Amino acid sequence: MKNFKVLPLTIAVASSLAAMSTFAATDADVAALEARIAELETRTETIAINVQEQNVLPADFEAPLGIIFSGYARYGAHYKAGDERYVQVGSTGAAVGRLGNEANGGEVQLAKIFEQDNGAKWNVVFMVDDWNNDHWGSPGGINLKKMYAGVTNFVESQPDLYVWGGRDFHQRPQQGLNDYFWMSHDGQGAGFNNLNLGGVMLDMGFVGQVDSGDGGALGNDTGRYAITSKLHGMDLGIGGLEIYANYGFASDDANFEDDGGALVKVEDESAWQIGATLGLGSSNRLVAKYADGADNSVFDLAGDKQVVYVSLEGGYTATDNFIIDYLASYKDISGDDVAKDVSEYSFIARPQYQWNEIHSTWLEAGYAMEDFDDGDKDGWKVTLSQNISMGGLPWSRPMVRLYATVGEVTDENNTTRDTTSIGAMFEAWW
Repeated sequence: MKNFKVLPLTIAVASSLAAMSTFAATDADVAALEARIAELETRTETIAINVQEQNVLPADFEAPLGIIFSGYARYGAHYKAGDERYVQVGSTGAAVGRLGNEANGGEVQLAKIFEQDNGAKWNVVFMVDDWNNDHWGSPGGINLKKMYAGVTNFVESQPDLYVWGGRDFHQRPQQGLNDYFWMSHDGQGAGFNNLNLGGVMLDMGFVGQVDSGDGGALGNDTGRYAITSKLHGMDLGIGGLEIYANYGFASDDANFEDDGGALVKVEDESAWQIGATLGLGSSNRLVAKYADGADNSVFDLAGDKQVVYVSLEGGYTATDNFIIDYLASYKDISGDDVAKDVSEYSFIARPQYQWNEIHSTWLEAGYAMEDFDDGDKDGWKVTLSQNISMGGLPWSRPMVRLYATVGEVTDENNTTRDTTSIGAMFEAWW
C-alpha cells in the first residue's frame, strides 16, 4: 500500500503555537497540543491508498487539513556492461522479473479533500508523471496524468457511491514481480465506483484515450473510447472474486490515412475484454483474461486479434524473516491481424531475507519464452540486491538498493544478446 502524507501538518501545529504565544502556556495547554499533534499524525498515517490504482474516496474518511502529497518513484544509475541494458522477452511487462531490470520514472500527486455540512465529501486531484525512456521512443518531459474531481456520501441510500469526472488512472490492475498492467484504460471521462447491488459493488466508467504530441499529453481525445465495468466485493470463502468486462469503440476522429493515402476507418472496429481475479488464501491470486480485438486495452481496436492470459502469483512465508514471492503466467496471442501467433510463458521467483528492520537481501530469478510457429525466443535473468529500507520487509519503502544483474536472450534465429549490469536505485511510495 502507498500512504498519503499531509504536507501542512506543520502549519496546523504552528498555528496552535502562535495562538499560545499570546499567553503563558500551561502544562495542560502543552498536553492538549501534543494530543492534537498525535491525532493529526495518526490521521495522516491511516490514509492508505495505492497511488498506482484509481483512488476512490471512502465515505467514512475524515478530511485532513491541507494538501495531501502522494506518489511513486524510482530513480537511479544503471551501468550496462553487456549487449543490452535490460532483459526483455514477450509482452507481459518484465517477464523475467523487474528487480534490477526496470527503467527510471515516477509520478507526484497533490489532492485536496472538502467536506460539506450535509456530509458530502469531495476530492480534487492533480498528478504529473515522468515515464520517459529512450527505449520507449519517448519525447521526454513532464506529463499531465491526472486532473479530476469526485464526490462520495451524497446519496443517502448509497453512502459509498463515488462519482468522478476528469482525467485519471482507470481500470489498471497490476501485477508485482513483472510490473504488468494486464488491463489499462487511463483516460478522461466520467464514471462511478462502489454502487452497492445488495452487497456486491459495481464500478463503471466511460473514458476517452488521451491524445499525445511531441511534448506529451494533449487536451483532446484520440477518438478511441472505452466503457469499463468491474464487479467486486464477492467473498467465495477461499478469497475475493473480482470480474471485469470492457468494450472499446471509436468515432471518426480515430480514422487516418495509411502510407498509401487510403483511409483507415478505425470507427468500424470494436474490441472487448473479460477478466477475473480470485484470491486463493491470504497471499495468492489467480488472474484470467480473454480479449478480442485488443490485448491490455480496448483502446487498441486491433481487428482480428484474440488474447488469453492466465497467471498465478503470491508469496510463501517460510519464517518471519524469509519470504518467497513468485509469479507464473501463460499468454496466447493469435488472429489474422497478428504478425505472428505466439504463446508466451513466464516464471519468476524472488526469495527475500530480512536481516533486521533496515537491511534485507533479495535474489530474483526469472525465465520467459515466446513460442512461435517457426521458432522460439527465450531469456533468463538473475538479480542480487542488497537493500536499505524503512522497515526491512518486502513492501517497506522508501528503499535504496544496490544490485547486480546478469541475463541472456536467444531469439528464433539463435542470436544471443547478453545483459550484465550493476546499479543503485531508490524506490518509494508515499
